Amino acid sequence: MKIKAVIVDDEIIARDVLRNYLTKYCPQVEILGEAENIKEAVPLIAEKQPQLVFLDVEMPFGNAFDVLEATKEFSYETIFITAFSQYSLQALNKSASYYILKPIDIQELIVAVNKVAESLESKEELNRNKILLENLKLKPEKQQLILPTLQGFDVVKTEDIVRLQADGNFTQVYLTDGSKKMVCRFLKHFDDLLENPFVRVHRSHIINTSFVKSYHKSGTATLSDETEIEVSGSFKDNFLKVFS
Repeated sequence: MKIKAVIVDDEIIARDVLRNYLTKYCPQVEILGEAENIKEAVPLIAEKQPQLVFLDVEMPFGNAFDVLEATKEFSYETIFITAFSQYSLQALNKSASYYILKPIDIQELIVAVNKVAESLESKEELNRNKILLENLKLKPEKQQLILPTLQGFDVVKTEDIVRLQADGNFTQVYLTDGSKKMVCRFLKHFDDLLENPFVRVHRSHIINTSFVKSYHKSGTATLSDETEIEVSGSFKDNFLKVFS
């Protein structure tokens, strides 16, 4: 299966490197065209209607998210090419987007392309670009989070998450409606991703402090669902700081 793609990056050397890597290591990708800024990218995507766009996050005259907004009527997968930015990575991870850090690692590129191929072949009905754009307009506590599960994926609002608990190679996510999701990610993934009001209180627990009902000085927090969670000594100061 050929994946029809375009490349959007303001640096000609970066485009050359990516094109060469794709030709050599990802022969299933067919490059239909290239653009160096948003003014070129939008009409190119409209004309070619690619299945995949390799999109540099930071560019002159507008960034990757401006490109997504201007082409949101079209359906395509995106692999973001980005220099490290904690803000960008959090936004991309919450929407389960594919991305590669600069300088491009060949193995990471192969993995990202293979994941896109799997999504296209399975006809997965998950619009990562749409969720990403919506999240960028919202405060962190109101954003949506895509949870990869054994059966597929679930999309939840972060404000509906009460707590998260490590479960081996997985994480159990407990929601306000009393349900829980087994997610195919380590707890550390969410520790890096979730911001205030979420706090790590134990090596096995992250809680949404909005749902803390009480705290006992023995080191136990009681949540609104009556769950009692141990607050271990190494995390106690960060937990108490939220309520100071």
